Amino acid sequence: MSRIDELVQLVGQQHVLTGADAESYTVDWRGRYSGAALAVVRPGSVDEVAQIMRWCSQNKIPVVPQGGNTGLCGGATPDSSGDAIVLSLTRLNAVRSIDTDNDTMEVEAGCILQSVQQAAREADRLFPLSLAAEGSCTIGGNLATNAGGTQVLRYGNARDLVLGLEVVTPQGDIWHGLRGLRKDNTGYDLRNLYMGSEGTLGIITAATVKLYPLPVAQCTALLALASVDDAVKVLAAARKGFGAALTGFELIAGNCLQGVVRCYPQQRIPFEGESAQMPWYALLELSDSESAEHARERFEEVVGETIEAGLVADAVIAENITQSKALWHLRESIPLAEKAFGKSIKHDVSIPVSRMADFVTTTNAALQASFPGIEHVTFGHLGDGNLHYNVARGEAYTEEELLARQADIYHLVHESVHQFNGSISAEHGVGQLKRDALPRYKDPIELALMHSIKQALDPLGIMNPGKVLV
Repeated sequence: MSRIDELVQLVGQQHVLTGADAESYTVDWRGRYSGAALAVVRPGSVDEVAQIMRWCSQNKIPVVPQGGNTGLCGGATPDSSGDAIVLSLTRLNAVRSIDTDNDTMEVEAGCILQSVQQAAREADRLFPLSLAAEGSCTIGGNLATNAGGTQVLRYGNARDLVLGLEVVTPQGDIWHGLRGLRKDNTGYDLRNLYMGSEGTLGIITAATVKLYPLPVAQCTALLALASVDDAVKVLAAARKGFGAALTGFELIAGNCLQGVVRCYPQQRIPFEGESAQMPWYALLELSDSESAEHARERFEEVVGETIEAGLVADAVIAENITQSKALWHLRESIPLAEKAFGKSIKHDVSIPVSRMADFVTTTNAALQASFPGIEHVTFGHLGDGNLHYNVARGEAYTEEELLARQADIYHLVHESVHQFNGSISAEHGVGQLKRDALPRYKDPIELALMHSIKQALDPLGIMNPGKVLV
């Protein structure tokens, strides 16, 4: 009996894909990485995942776990050998239960993030994880990469939103860890070990996530700014004025918004004259638990103070939900517009907020000195220090010329990040993209401990080989 036939016995003919049927699973969202797979296997239950893992362990078959395949670092793409199976979790897509007294929800790994948000909303609750790919990414992938998104400032990263996990080990055992406890001080925190491990230690099949009360009101504004330094000062004023009610604070370079409206003419920058040509913008949002009137009054007061202080050149405050969504749509369209204009060299970095302005100024200057005419495509979550510091070809280079300089550009930016005590990956993970750079920027002891954990949990090395660790 062939290996394909054995897999068919485990999950059924229609859930073992090969040939052309498997091709879309072997290419990443950006089109940067492509590989081959023995088969794509789509289990329909945690027991089937366990059976597949036992079979893979016995036959020493590598496994590449995959959710919505929206990752940005090649973490869910197999190599070109064709030896591995891609284990797609998309059929595990049930919301198992919602406990409004405990403010928790138990969801399977294949649930689309937007579906999790909607299920919470229907229960009069909020699940706050939010990112541009939420209509197609899965909660399992979000947890495996410790996704961030636009509301980390208030609610934290994905790992901060999870109380318990169900995990299948490389040997095919099931860890039933779906406890909805906010305090459980009984040993090592296995939950946090698996979150952010990018499928290299085991397979997350379900999670117990935290829910929050729905905000009574939200206020959104787009601010026109002269500099990143001004943006940092406005963030400090917003933190002081709004406290925990400050939900999001996004920094956007002016050329990013100009790119969006060039690519999508139906969208518009809601300013006139010089304010529509500012070098920087900030999108901030307040979520209030008291009333719409209280939210609006406090919002206008704090924004007004930043204008009077000369930190904000102009401001547009959304008058309703439609206008608020339009402002967020501008921000969320940046990656799609960037992709439409051709390939760029992307960096997902984390810098202390206090050093962000110096980092941008210093790194921009260094890039221009080495690669004159390069274009900076800079945006991200200033509130939590996460910047998407991307480099495009501009008018000075062809796409091929830009990509030929890729290694040097990565090195320059990563060296600058390191000098500013930052991280070369804030929310996208390591995957294949940053695997080889990791040893340069990780503490040797930290890296050795990571290798020890990998060896202890996955001694055969079958879990997502070639990702995260060299």
